[in-house]
Amino acid sequence: MCGIFGLVVNTQLNITKNDFDRAVRLLFKLSEPRGREAAGLAIASENIAVYKHPMKSSAMIKSLGFAEFLNNSISSSTTSNRLVMPVAAIGHTRLVTSGTQVIHENNQPIVSNHIVGVHNGIIANEDSLFCLYPDSKKPSGTDSALLFGLIDKFYAEGSDLLTAITKTYQEISGSASIALFSDNLPVLVLATNTGSLYYSYSNEHGFVVFGSERYIVEQFFQKSGLFRNYNHQTILQLNPFTGMIINFENVVPEVFSLMGILDKRECMQIFRKKVYYKIMDVSTPKKELRRCAKCVLPETYPFISYDEKGICNYCQKYKKQMFHGRAALEALLGKYRSKNGKPDCIVGFSGGRDSCYGLHVLKTEFGMNPIAYTYDWALVTEQSRRNQAKVVGKLGIEHIIRAADIHTKRRYIRKNIYAWLKKPELGMVPLFMAGDKMFYYYGRQLRKETGIKLTIFAAGQQVEQMEFKIGFCGIDQNVINNTRLYQYDFMVKLRLAMWYIKQYLTNPSYLNESLVDSIFAFYSSFINKDDYLYLYHYIPWDEKLIERTLKEEYGWETDEKYGKNQWRMGDGQTAFIDYIWYTVAGFSEYDNFRSNQIREEFITREEALELIEEDNKPRMEMLQDFSQLIGFNLEEVLLKINSIPKLY
Repeated sequence: MCGIFGLVVNTQLNITKNDFDRAVRLLFKLSEPRGREAAGLAIASENIAVYKHPMKSSAMIKSLGFAEFLNNSISSSTTSNRLVMPVAAIGHTRLVTSGTQVIHENNQPIVSNHIVGVHNGIIANEDSLFCLYPDSKKPSGTDSALLFGLIDKFYAEGSDLLTAITKTYQEISGSASIALFSDNLPVLVLATNTGSLYYSYSNEHGFVVFGSERYIVEQFFQKSGLFRNYNHQTILQLNPFTGMIINFENVVPEVFSLMGILDKRECMQIFRKKVYYKIMDVSTPKKELRRCAKCVLPETYPFISYDEKGICNYCQKYKKQMFHGRAALEALLGKYRSKNGKPDCIVGFSGGRDSCYGLHVLKTEFGMNPIAYTYDWALVTEQSRRNQAKVVGKLGIEHIIRAADIHTKRRYIRKNIYAWLKKPELGMVPLFMAGDKMFYYYGRQLRKETGIKLTIFAAGQQVEQMEFKIGFCGIDQNVINNTRLYQYDFMVKLRLAMWYIKQYLTNPSYLNESLVDSIFAFYSSFINKDDYLYLYHYIPWDEKLIERTLKEEYGWETDEKYGKNQWRMGDGQTAFIDYIWYTVAGFSEYDNFRSNQIREEFITREEALELIEEDNKPRMEMLQDFSQLIGFNLEEVLLKINSIPKLY
C-alpha cells in the first residue's frame, strides 16, 4: 500500500539546508514503489507547511514548486545555509484505495484542524465510524481523513495527544501505520497496529529517520552520505499496537502502548513543552481572487474592470429585469387558448425546476392546455425524468419525447472532450453541450406535426445571463439585458463563427464525426429565428416560490448529488463543465448566477460568497456518472484539466 517516511534532525547533526533537501528527496525515491498516484510532504520548522500533488513523487520532487516549498519551509531555520534549529518532515507516496487523488483534500498529508498526518493502511469500518462520529472530518470520503479527524476530535475534547491516538486505535478496524505533527507540540508521533514502521535514531548525532520498510531505511543510510560517523546497523521495528513520540529537541524516542490509556503523569512529562505552529497547505489551489465590491465576479472574468469603488463594469451597466406582466401574458395566451380543452401550446420540458413550475403556472393559473415535450439528447438525468412523471401525471398533460441516437451523441461528446484536452480553450467548452440544441428544432417541428401555433419555454430569467461564455472567445459583447443568442448583431455572430473556425483549423481533432452536429447547433442557436414565448419575460422568477410549490404540490425531488443548489439539476454535464471553469478560471456558472441574483436583489453579497463556496465544490458523484455515460476515464481527464495553466 502507501509509503510513509520521515526524519527529524536537530543542530547536533550539523547539516546544511542542501543536505536536508537531498535526504527528503531520497526518501521519496525509496518510498515511491509503494504508491505512485500522489505524493506529499509536511515540514515542521517555524510552522508546519504542507505540499502535495496528484502525481508520482519522482515527478513532484523535480518541480519548481516543490523546490520553492522546501527552500521556504526551512529558510528561517538556517543561518549561512546550516540548520540552527530542529526540523522535521513526514512524507507520503500514495496508492489510492479510497477517494480519488484528483480531489486535493484526499491526498496526504491530511490536515485536520490541529493535526497534520500521513497514513498507510485501510480503515475497514469507516462508514460505521462516520455514522457514529458525523462531526469528524471526512473530505470526499477518504478513510485517512476520518482517521485523523477522530484523533483531532478526541484531542480537541480534552484528551492529551497520545490518549487521543490510543482511543482512535481502539475504535478502528483495519490497518493503520501513521506519523503526525500537532500544532502545539514540538513532537513527531508514530503509531502502528501492524508493525509496518522501521526507524533508527541517534541522540548523540541528533536525528531520527523512519520508513514503511526496513529496506527503505537501510538504503537511506547507504545512499544519503549524511551519517558516515553513525553505526547505522541498528534499525528497529515499531512493534504492532505500539506508538512512539519523538521530541524535536532531544530526539529520544519514547514508546507507548496503543492497548491502554497512559497515566496522566506520564503524559505531562512527555508534553512538557508547548509551541504554537501555524498549519499552512501551500499547495492548495489559490483562488483568493479580487472580486467586485458589489457582486462576486472575480478578476479572471473576461473583459472585467473595476472602478475606483471596486465595482465591476458588469454591475455598472446592469439593469434590473423588467417584466411584461401577467396582463400582457394573459392577453397573448388568450389568442391561443382553446375553448374545448384541446392542446393549445407546446412547452419545453427539461424536468428541471423552472420547466416543471412553468407547466404548473400555465395549466393551473392561466388555464392553458399544454403538451410538454422533452428532447432526450443523452444527458437528461434520471431524477429529471422522475420529476417530469410526477408533474405531467398530476396535471394530466401529454408528454412527447424526442430521443436522439444516445450512443452516437455520447460518442460525439467523448471525442470533443479528448480533442479539447489537446488544446484547451475555455471558449470551446460549450461545444460539449452542442448536441442539445436540437431542442430548439423540435420546438418548431412539433408545431408542424400538431398544428399548434405556440411554443413556450419556461426560461428568460435574467439571472441566467452569462457573458463569459462568448467572452472566452475573445468577444467583448455589450449584452443587452436578456438578449437571446439570435439577437446578437451580425458582426458578433461573424466574429464568433471565425473564432470557432480558427479553433477547428488549429486543432484538427475537432474535425471528427460530430462536426455536422456542431454546425447545426451554431445555426440553431445564433441563426435560425427565435420565435418562442419565454415565460419569465412576463412573470417574475421567484426561486423560493418555485421550490416551495413544486415540493408541496408534486413531491418534487431534489438531487443531492448537485448539492444544495438545484439550478441546472436536469443537466448531466453541469458538474463537468463547471469543474473546468472553476479549476482553470477560478469561477463557474454559479459565480455568474449568484452575481445576477445580487443585482436583482434576491440575495446579499455576503450570502452569495457563502453560497458559491458550497456551489463550487467538486461534485464527484455527478462527475463519475457523467464519465460513465460518456465513456472516458474520469481521473485521467480530471488530472489533465488540473494541469492546465490557471488564469489566476
